Amino acid sequence: MKSSKPYVALMTLFVLSGCQTKEKTTDVKEVAIPVITEQVTKQPINRTTSISGNIEGSRTVRLGFMVAGKLNFIAADEGQPVRKGQLLASLDPTNYGIAKELSDVQVAQVGDEYNRLKIMHDRNSLSDADFAKVNFGLQQAKVQQKLQTKNLSDTKLYAPISGVMLKKMAEVGEITGVGTPLFVVSDISKVNVNAYIPESELHTIKIGQSARVLVSSVGQTFTGKVKEVGSVADVTSRAFTVKIELPNPNGLIRPGMIAEITLASNQPVDRLLLPAEAILHDTDNQSYVYVVDKGQQKAFRRNVSVGQLVKNKIEVTAGLSPQEIVVTGGQQKLTDGSSVSLSN
Repeated sequence: MKSSKPYVALMTLFVLSGCQTKEKTTDVKEVAIPVITEQVTKQPINRTTSISGNIEGSRTVRLGFMVAGKLNFIAADEGQPVRKGQLLASLDPTNYGIAKELSDVQVAQVGDEYNRLKIMHDRNSLSDADFAKVNFGLQQAKVQQKLQTKNLSDTKLYAPISGVMLKKMAEVGEITGVGTPLFVVSDISKVNVNAYIPESELHTIKIGQSARVLVSSVGQTFTGKVKEVGSVADVTSRAFTVKIELPNPNGLIRPGMIAEITLASNQPVDRLLLPAEAILHDTDNQSYVYVVDKGQQKAFRRNVSVGQLVKNKIEVTAGLSPQEIVVTGGQQKLTDGSSVSLSN
């Protein structure tokens, strides 16, 4: 029978070797990553509200004729400037001119009869009742004359304000009725921006408050003032109307343009702010930071919700509490649970 001593010695060597390897692995420590941190605190900021709005002229009028007829003249096309008192359009005055002449003849005829009968009345040759009839007839003829004079005058349409012809809804030769809107003229020396603001932000908006208005189509930002704040909410959106007045000396801003409005609140509020570089984003565009546990000397990932940008800092609306320690430098090297050493 062969001796088993060499086999036992070999097994003992493997066991000892394994124990030594395990001991070496256990002794390896994770290298701490140096990071820069900042304690989360609340800071007062003036909140801003951003809304979109539509631009319209400071005064807009829709014009039509007080009488019916056929258009024979239009002074301006859409987009062209018009002056207050300028003749915008006219109707063919022929029929109204004839009616005016007839009324003139009627007044002259009744006037002659009145003068003749007045002499008789003064001589007591005509009763008061008969003279009253001719007197009333003369008054009626004069009123008719005034009406026909006004009708003839109303065949000409004048601009009540200076501005721009926004819409021309008729052409020369068309027949139009009484009061039919044919032209829209708007004063754009100043313009209004109409927008809706959520009811949650209404208390931060005051009449006379400044507003920054970006008009992308002209590539400029203008400064205006809040002119009106609605007192009744829209039934469906529960939002309130806001009207902002803008100067427009060069006429660059036109009605119908879209504007982006930024309104700053006059009431500071305390909010959590972090340096912009502390906020990271994953492939799903989820914002997150690394929060340090001082006891464990480790950094853990924390998803957060962010708000507005205030100078070089970002408002954190959810996910963090005051006094927590957040990594603001070196976080690109971290993973969830990484050991860290604080540099500050």
